[in-house]
Amino acid sequence: MVSVQHQFPPLTGNDSADIQSWMAALSATFSPEEVELIRQACEFAAPLYLERTDITGTPLLQHALGSSAILLGLNIDHEAIAATVLHAVPEFMKDAHAVLQERFGENVAKLVKGISRMEHVRQFSEMPGTQGAEEAAQQVETLRKMLLAMVEDIRVVLIKLAERTQTLRNLSRANSELQRQVAEETQNIFAPLANRLGVWQIKWELEDLSVRYLEPTLYKQIAKSLDEKRVDRERYIADLIAQLEQALKQAGIDGEVSGRPKHIYSIINKMKRKRLDFDDLYDVRALRILVENVEQCYAALSLVHELWLPIQKEFDDYIAKPKPNGYRSLHTAVLGPRRLSVEVQIRTRQMHHDSELGVAAHWRYKENKKSEGGLDEKVAWLRQVLAWKAELADSGEMQEQFRNELIQDRVYVLTPQGKVIDLPNGATPVDFAYVLHTDLGHRTRGAKVDGNIVPLKHQLQTGQRVEILTVKQGGPSRDWANPKLGYLKSSRARAKVRHWFSEQNQDDSIAQGRALLDRELHRVGVNDINLEKLAQQLRYNKPDDLYAALGRGDITPRRASLALVQESPPQRKVASSSAQSQAPKRVLIEGERSLTYKLALCCHPEYPAHIVGYVTRDRGITIHRHDCPFMQRVPEEREDRLLDAKWTS
Repeated sequence: MVSVQHQFPPLTGNDSADIQSWMAALSATFSPEEVELIRQACEFAAPLYLERTDITGTPLLQHALGSSAILLGLNIDHEAIAATVLHAVPEFMKDAHAVLQERFGENVAKLVKGISRMEHVRQFSEMPGTQGAEEAAQQVETLRKMLLAMVEDIRVVLIKLAERTQTLRNLSRANSELQRQVAEETQNIFAPLANRLGVWQIKWELEDLSVRYLEPTLYKQIAKSLDEKRVDRERYIADLIAQLEQALKQAGIDGEVSGRPKHIYSIINKMKRKRLDFDDLYDVRALRILVENVEQCYAALSLVHELWLPIQKEFDDYIAKPKPNGYRSLHTAVLGPRRLSVEVQIRTRQMHHDSELGVAAHWRYKENKKSEGGLDEKVAWLRQVLAWKAELADSGEMQEQFRNELIQDRVYVLTPQGKVIDLPNGATPVDFAYVLHTDLGHRTRGAKVDGNIVPLKHQLQTGQRVEILTVKQGGPSRDWANPKLGYLKSSRARAKVRHWFSEQNQDDSIAQGRALLDRELHRVGVNDINLEKLAQQLRYNKPDDLYAALGRGDITPRRASLALVQESPPQRKVASSSAQSQAPKRVLIEGERSLTYKLALCCHPEYPAHIVGYVTRDRGITIHRHDCPFMQRVPEEREDRLLDAKWTS
């Protein structure tokens, strides 16, 4: 197992001594002003953390400094180090954000706040035992999305990963139940997160430490097998290194060859996936070759294949086709001396640097520079690809990944039991209720968000806990089906509301629809109509079906009246060559192309004059110029007869 290396003094348990030792070591990494900020953070946190421990029983200050040491190995900036030291302050201080903002600046305070929000994930990661495997897997994926949606600064995620790694290093002190819970949470959430960010050193350590507690017997067996054959394996690898170095030198390639560290988690996974015994695994023996450029990568690959026989189907070119998380390298496997299989990775030194530190390699803030070149683009890319799907295949799925909905287009809220619900951005408590259960949505009468009563139109935010208040019996409001009123964001939920009304008493729907149509006809001044013809025009078999549709809200009274005016007797054409009979353009009325209309004789509207429609009592729709004297004198009580109109080809 490989851990992130750092050159900082070991922690002694003496707070004052630990802080002083740390400050001396930091001077080689940060400017005096940056070191001073970290010193102030340590001295501020020390009395608050006194006699307090993390979940493993480790003194809290030691835990914070240990997490910071991991981040220092990732070249992260001084603000993130200070925030890591202060990460637990909100647990022990009221108005912590305001105090930290005043003492350490807005950036550090925001980072601490972000860490606190991510810490809430521990409350939500325990899935109810009644869930099936598929539902539990979906819940974990949604939880990952929620986690990222809550984060405004990628450094918060790096801090949390370091803090989790430090917890796992000390997890042997905890009881077996806590060990399993933390290990499962790590495998489900934090190790995949480290992988997506490309921070592979942390990923490998998280995976190895978590499998140690999830499969202790198999872990010890593999660790023992690795240790028993270590001397023979190291001697074998040393001979291979010597051969490769000689071949590279003769070819004029400036290359560096080394043995590659083994990761127990990946060994166990491969044994399970390929159903192999430990002795049959080819990548227990592995080499890594570092060269200067891509051309030398492929030249080194040719040398390896000349020296030893390649194993078919064990070659991957992640340089020509990088992994979605940015990983680049050549992977091959060969049969070395004694026909023992060996895996070989070949990459440039820059690729290796990126593979070890991932996005963190680009994150270090330098003195007067806000960030290193390309960082903004890197982070923007991360925000798109962190979609938290299963690991993508190395084929054309990269493009599909970029077509996925962005995280910002979704909100992730919680039930009172801690289940994460994925909703469209702008969703309301009513949307939330319908996602949980259709009947719950129908009976919704109120909602609480984080314990406070909110209106049903309240727009939910990621991370909020939502509780629905219901009646024992009842149905939805007709207003919910109207998208303009803002009760429902989801069209699927609105369809459920409409369906509920369609299933209710048909007689009630007919009566309500008849009343709505009568009111609309009175508004437009129409008395004598052919209901049979109107129903058929709107594609209903009979008037009662039309009434029922109006009552259910499937069709609006406005749409019925617009259809009605088209059936008015046509006006006699006026023999004229003017624009009313030969208009150069058609007129689009209320967005409809098929409505019948006549051009008014009072103002003779012609393209491109600004126009407006008017519903007459007996002549259907007439089109007037907007500045027509008649239109200027339309009384207020008849303004509802005006229709939006514009020229179209």
